[in-house]
Amino acid sequence: MSRCAEAAAVAATVPGAGVGGAGPRPQMVPRQASFFPPPVPNPFVQHTRMGAARRLQTFLLGIVLLPVRALLLGLVLLLAWPFAAISTMCSPDKLTHPITGWRRKVTEPVLRFLGRAMFFSMGFSVTVKGKIASPVEAPIFVVAPHSTFFDGIACIAAGLPSMVSRNENVQVPLIGRLLRALQPVLVSRVDPDSRKNTINEIIRRATSGGEWPQILVFPEGTCTNRSCLITFKPGAFIPGVPVQPILLRYPNKLDTVTWTWQGYTFFQLCVLTFCQPFTRVEVEFMPVQTPSEEEKRDPVLYASRVRNLMAEALGIPVTDHTYEDCRLMISAGQLTLPMEAGLVEFTKISRKLKLDWDGIRKHLDEYAAIASSSKGGRIGIEEFAEYLKLPVSDVLRQLFALFDRNHDGSIDFREYVIGLAVLCNPANTEDIIQVAFKLFDLDEDGYISEEEFSTILQASLGVPDLDGSGLFKEIAQGDSVSYEEFKTFALKHPEYARIFTTYLELQAGHVFSLPEPGPAAPPMTSNKVSPESHAESPSDKKED
Repeated sequence: MSRCAEAAAVAATVPGAGVGGAGPRPQMVPRQASFFPPPVPNPFVQHTRMGAARRLQTFLLGIVLLPVRALLLGLVLLLAWPFAAISTMCSPDKLTHPITGWRRKVTEPVLRFLGRAMFFSMGFSVTVKGKIASPVEAPIFVVAPHSTFFDGIACIAAGLPSMVSRNENVQVPLIGRLLRALQPVLVSRVDPDSRKNTINEIIRRATSGGEWPQILVFPEGTCTNRSCLITFKPGAFIPGVPVQPILLRYPNKLDTVTWTWQGYTFFQLCVLTFCQPFTRVEVEFMPVQTPSEEEKRDPVLYASRVRNLMAEALGIPVTDHTYEDCRLMISAGQLTLPMEAGLVEFTKISRKLKLDWDGIRKHLDEYAAIASSSKGGRIGIEEFAEYLKLPVSDVLRQLFALFDRNHDGSIDFREYVIGLAVLCNPANTEDIIQVAFKLFDLDEDGYISEEEFSTILQASLGVPDLDGSGLFKEIAQGDSVSYEEFKTFALKHPEYARIFTTYLELQAGHVFSLPEPGPAAPPMTSNKVSPESHAESPSDKKED
C-alpha cells in the first residue's frame, strides 16, 4: 500500500470522516469561563433622539435663549480674563512654585464666582452633595464618569483645583490665560519624557502638605456615555495619597451634553444645550479614600477599588475599555468595518494575552480582510472557509465554534483576537510546524508535493474528495513546498495550526481506540507521530 493510500485509510476510519459519517468529532480544546464580553458593548457612542415636538420646542426656545446665553458667556469670559492675567502675572507657563500672596487672595474668590456665573449663564442648574475635603485631607480629586467638556463644572464646584492639561491649551487666546490661573499640570505631546515628568509633578504637588492647590483628575482619560466606568488610569493613584472621588450625574430627560466618539459635535452640543430651558447636573463629593499599604505599592489595585466604589454609588457596571479601544474603533472605521468592531477591552486583552497595541492593530487588518465583505462586519462560517480556502466540513465547523465564544454563529473581532492567541498561536510552535511538515512529506524527500498535501488535508478534514490545489498554490512557490515555505505560511496563518494538531489528535484517538490491548501496533508510516507525545496538545494547556 502506498503512503498516500495509507494516510487516506486512516482518514476513512476516523469518526465523522467523509460524507454522512458518524457525526461531528468531539471538541479538542476545553472552553474556559473567562474573557466574558463586557456588560456595555460600546461606551463611546451616544445617539440623542428628538421627537418632532421636542425639535419644535428647541427651535422656538433657541431663538431667544441661544443669542442671550452666548452673549452672557462671552461677557463672563471677558470679565474673568483680567483677573486671570493678574493671578498669573510674571509667572512662567510651567510653574515651579505655587501662586501665593495677595494675587491669589484677590483673584481666586472672583474667579470662583465668575465660574459659577458662567455655567449659570449657559442654563446649568447645579446641585452639590457631600463635603469637600481640604488639601491636607485629600490632595487629589478623581472625577467620573467623564462624558463631556461641560464636566469642567466639577472644577468650579471643587473650588478651582489644578488640572492636568495639554501644553498647547495654555497657548489658546483668552482660554489659555484662564487655564493658567488654575496652575495646571502641563503635558507635552512632543516630549518623550512627558509622561514620567507629569507623574513626578503630580507626586511633588500631592505630597507638598497642602502647599499646592488640590489636583483634579479625570482618571478614565476619555469621554464615555456614562453607561459604565471604564478603566481608571493609575496616574492619580501613583502618589499613594488619599483621594476624594467626585461623581457627576446629568439627570435630564433629553441628553444634550454627552460628547463621545460617535455622536454630536462640540458645536452641536453647545447649541442644543443653550436652547434648553435648563440643564440639571449633580456633583457629589464622596468620602475620602485612603490607600492601604498594599495599594500604595500597587496603584492599579488602588485605582480599581476606587472605581468599584464609584460605580456602585452610581449603580452602573465597570468595563476594561480604555482610550486604546477608541483608537481601534477609529481604525476599524478606516477599514470600512463598523466602528464598534474594534472594541475589545484593550487593557484586559493585552494583559491576559500578552499582546501590545501593534499586535492587536495587525490582527484588526487581518480581520478586516476576512470580514469586510460580510454584513455587519462579522465573520460567518462561509467567510471563514473562504479565507482558509477550505470547504465547510465538520473539522472546520469545530474550529469555527472554538472562535465563536458566544455561539451566535459569527465571530467578532474580540473573539478573533482571543481565538488566535488562545487556540492557534500556542499550537503554532516550531515543534508543531516541524511535525506537521513531516506529516505532509510522505516520501520523506524534504518537499511536499501537491498530491501529498491534498491527501493529508483530506484526511485531517475528513473530506475525501477535497481539492486542495488552491491552498497549495498559496503556500508553494513552485511545484512543491519546502520546509521554509511551509513554516513562513504557518507563522503567518496560525489558524491552520489547529487543523494540523486536530489531525495529530485524531491519529492518537484512532490508535487508543483499538478494542483489545496487546502488543503495540507497528506504525503505518515511518513518519507517524507517536500518540504519547501528542495526547495533550500545547493549546490544551493554555487557559483563557
